[in-house]
Formats: sequence, C-alpha cells, structure tokens
Amino acid sequence: MRSPIALTAIALLLLFAIAALLAPWAAPYDPAGLHLQQRLLSPGHHFLLGTDELGRDIFSRILFGARLSLTVAFTVVSLSLLLGLVVGSVAGYYGGWRDTILNVYVMNAFMAMPGILLAIAFVAFLGTGLRNVILALTLSGWVNYARLVRAQVMSAREREFVEAARSLGAGDLRILLRHILPNIVQPVIVQAAIGMAGAVLAEATLSFLGLGVPPPAASWGSMLNDARAHLFDAPHMVIAPAIAVMLCVLAFSFLGDALRDWSDPRTR
Repeated sequence: MRSPIALTAIALLLLFAIAALLAPWAAPYDPAGLHLQQRLLSPGHHFLLGTDELGRDIFSRILFGARLSLTVAFTVVSLSLLLGLVVGSVAGYYGGWRDTILNVYVMNAFMAMPGILLAIAFVAFLGTGLRNVILALTLSGWVNYARLVRAQVMSAREREFVEAARSLGAGDLRILLRHILPNIVQPVIVQAAIGMAGAVLAEATLSFLGLGVPPPAASWGSMLNDARAHLFDAPHMVIAPAIAVMLCVLAFSFLGDALRDWSDPRTR
C-alpha cells in the first residue's frame, strides 16, 4: 500500500469495476438507444461525452464497454490459468515422455503462432460472439501460463519439503496441490495480472476488426472502429474509448509490476 504504482492501479481498477457493476443504473441512456436528431454532438450537459454517428450516448457505451472488457479479461485469464496449471504441472512434475509431448510438441506448436492471429483465425472460423471471443483468447493465451508453471514445478519438485512429503507416503496429487502449487503461486499471480491487460487489449483488437461481440453490444474496440470515419469532424468519438482502453490496460500493467516488486524480497 506504500507503493504509488500499486495505489494508482487499485484506484483505476476499482473505478472500472464500479462502472461495470453499476452500468445499468449509472448509464443515463440506453447504450443502444438511437437519437438520430442529436448525432455527432460534442460533449455537453445532456450527453457527457457526446454522441456517435447514430446518436448513441458515448458515456453510456463506455460504462457498458467496461463490463464487457472486464468480463472477457477475468474469464479468459481464469480459463487460461486453469488450463496452464494442469498442463504445466503434469509436464513439469512427471517429465519424461509427458514433458516431451506437452512441451516440445503442444506448447511449442502454439508458441510458434502469434496469439492474436490465432485468435482472429479461431473467431473467423467459428463466428463472432462473446463465447467465441473468450474461447479464442483462451486458446491463444494458455501457453504462457503453462510454460511458467512448468518451469516453477520443475524447480520445486526437487526441493527438500517435496522429498520429505514423498518419503512420508504422500501421493503425486497431494504433493502438487498441498506442497508445490502454494509455493509457486506468486509468479503465477503476477503473470495473471499482466495477462488481464493483454486480454483487454486483445478483446478491443478483435472488436476493432469486427470479430468481437456483434452490435448493438457496446465494446471499446467497436467504438474505435465506428469513430474512424469521423476522426476529424468528431474526435470525441475516438478520445473517450481510447482513454478507457489505455487506462484499463495501464491499471492491470501497474498491478502486475506492483505484485512483482512485492513478491521479490530484493525489491522490497
């Protein structure tokens, strides 16, 4: 709590979390509501951040976009982390042919393909939608967690407390769950916090390309895509969602840096 970076990250994330939770009540207008007579209005009293080309309130769409982005970020990181823990633990703990198959063939195959391109191909093949976006980002992001968990498990499995538990008759599952995983959780949490930033940015990228959640759902990426044609005559359409994406990504990145410094005794 003495770190200004950590306090900034917590404050920004609390702001986005409150905006996402209270969006149905805090939004002054329906995010999909059309006001064609009031299109492309600059920020003012009635429309706090102005309106877009269809007369939709940008402030309301920013609030609902926060709900979508945080939902995607937490779901993608949770699923990627779960899959990475399972695969990385098996590969790192048992080694041998299991490690060869999972690490050399499976993980390296996924690492050879750029994550965002893999997500784009997956969504383009299965179609747009929230579920497909989450699956695509999970498919492209679990490898980083698996590689990290594998390295940490390989280092921890030779420690004295693991040998002591094994000599007392503890099974493999008990050793992994009760002895190894609690001792490697800190770097995994740091990676998860940084992964949140990547998930928010990846969802915005897919929505910007028209491969995210379809309209009329509010998404920061789709708002940026809609604003391209009005970059000079209505710049407020670009500024608001761009700042929202920037602050959200920055908050998760700051949180990851603060957790990394906190977990490292040398920096403390």
